[in-house]
Amino acid sequence: MSVKLPNPIDAYVGSRVRMRRLMLGMSQERLADRIGVTFQQVQKYEKGTNRIGASRLQTIAAVLAIPVSFFFQQDNSQALTTDGIGGFDGLEDLSEFLTSKEGLGLNKAFMKITDPSVRQSVLMLVQSLANASSAESALPHSQLSADLSVGLRN
Repeated sequence: MSVKLPNPIDAYVGSRVRMRRLMLGMSQERLADRIGVTFQQVQKYEKGTNRIGASRLQTIAAVLAIPVSFFFQQDNSQALTTDGIGGFDGLEDLSEFLTSKEGLGLNKAFMKITDPSVRQSVLMLVQSLANASSAESALPHSQLSADLSVGLRN
């Protein structure tokens, strides 16, 4: 018997549920209680194992205080795609990062920055660090850290 893999869109929608729930500091149990299901069902929704019906998705959106469109878009202007995002092979990789501790922390901090020019500067800094990291992967960690420290002071 073959194992059926979750539909990528179901997995993405589930990961967005998880991301928003974690951003609010809400447990699976609390969300489950608020939408009238078990916490195991919430786990299945978040993994994309079980598809979320339209009415249930509307309820989840209301509990998480977001529009339903949040589950289907990266932002208000882009449909689901990973084109142009280096380092990610697909929506699953992106979703995994966004729901990781580091991804959530980075997103929370970034969203607190209201100045567009500061946001652009942060993006450029992170991109340059990523490029330096991949280009300098042969260097010992201590040497790379020292080089980055010198660069940040200049």
